[in-house]
Amino acid sequence: MRARLSDIGRQAEVSEATVSRVLNDRPGVAPETRQAVLTALDVLGYERPARLRKRSAGLVGLVVPELDNPIFPAFAQVIESTLAQSGFTPVLCTQTPGGVTEDEYVEMLLDRQVSGIAFVSGLHADTAANHDRYRALLSRPLPVVMINGYVPDVPAPFVSCDDGEAAELAVAHLVALGHRRIGLITGPDRFVPVRRKVAGWRAAMTRLAGLAESELDELAELSLFGVEGGEAAAGRLLDRGVTGVVCGSDLMALGAVRAARQRGLSVPTDLSVVGYDDSPLMAFTDPPLTTMRQPVTAMSVAAVRALVDEINGHGAPHSEYLFRPELVVRGSTAVAPTRPEAAARPTPATLAATA
Repeated sequence: MRARLSDIGRQAEVSEATVSRVLNDRPGVAPETRQAVLTALDVLGYERPARLRKRSAGLVGLVVPELDNPIFPAFAQVIESTLAQSGFTPVLCTQTPGGVTEDEYVEMLLDRQVSGIAFVSGLHADTAANHDRYRALLSRPLPVVMINGYVPDVPAPFVSCDDGEAAELAVAHLVALGHRRIGLITGPDRFVPVRRKVAGWRAAMTRLAGLAESELDELAELSLFGVEGGEAAAGRLLDRGVTGVVCGSDLMALGAVRAARQRGLSVPTDLSVVGYDDSPLMAFTDPPLTTMRQPVTAMSVAAVRALVDEINGHGAPHSEYLFRPELVVRGSTAVAPTRPEAAARPTPATLAATA
């Protein structure tokens, strides 16, 4: 084998160490150098290792978070159908808490020799995660595209909804209805979409609602994603007299509605609630949810096109494509109550405790 490595290295004009990295399909080798080694293998009559043979041209990995949030199945459905129209078969990888991790799914997809991978709201959206995992994939080279979450120094196409603008549009809607104490409920601060929502909300609250920066901290609640997180955060904001809340997801918004009702409050009479996503069935909740709609179809189609271009060697631009959200007004928002203190009305349990 050592003689073979030296022969291949001499033919490709690279070191034996580089030949070894290519044969073991390890990252850190320039695409042109990798191709030179593979060409040397062919010229010298050596059979390529199985891992280096042509990828399964029809397979594309699709890694999504848990499907409890209906926006993720919506993305998966459109991406799958768009891939099928382009002649590819998606391999759907759904993460669950305590289950298979994103990295483990990627290893499984690499074993199946997929032509590319699409990530939806993956670790690329987490600023606390190590993004070298994506650079390693790109250096193989393997085409990838990432949806909702941006890493400036990862050379790949990114597709995102403009979270900052979504928060500003939601605040503008509530301000137009007479609200001033408008709370924000969203997820942990380490996520890129969360940071953008917070920045958009703060900008709109100072510009449109006339609040000082110093007044905003008590009106923002970063909680766990999901109904329970939204409910807990809304309870704390109701204690601070908010009359409207902008939420980071539709599920958090449903939690805010639940918190209001547990206090004997009416949505939207006492509290206006704006969600985010316009995930399926939000038009049929009680009340129907006002929300910021992510353009799921347009985003998914753009992501697939960028990935297919990468697979076909056309090289999609390595930048972020921002899509404009849409305000969908339904029944969970209304004119601000004439008595803002109504939103902080004590709960029956509180009244019983003080009686």
